Amino acid sequence: MSYYQRHIFFCLNQRDSGENACAQHGAQEAFNHCKSRIKAAGLSGVGQVRVNKAGCLDRCAGGPVAVVYPEETWYTFVDNSDIDEIVDRHLIGGEVVERLVLPPNVGR
Repeated sequence: MSYYQRHIFFCLNQRDSGENACAQHGAQEAFNHCKSRIKAAGLSGVGQVRVNKAGCLDRCAGGPVAVVYPEETWYTFVDNSDIDEIVDRHLIGGEVVERLVLPPNVGR
């Protein structure tokens, strides 16, 4: 059994070189929104959902990105409504949001 039921990591990487990175596409705002949704729902903590910051997850071409474990599901998103759908359907309901899944061939 895992310490958390589900764990979502948001890439918040920023590159000083100007190269494309998740931080340029609203990743911090999405992270903040997800974290507040989970906390407000009383779902944060041991045995529930953990929302974490991550550095580069090396999937920059699909950014911004987040990954949910234990399902190993990679997501891309545009706005808070996408984050709401990931929270409601996957983090709470256990259902993968297929329309937001990052294709496996998308890398850096």
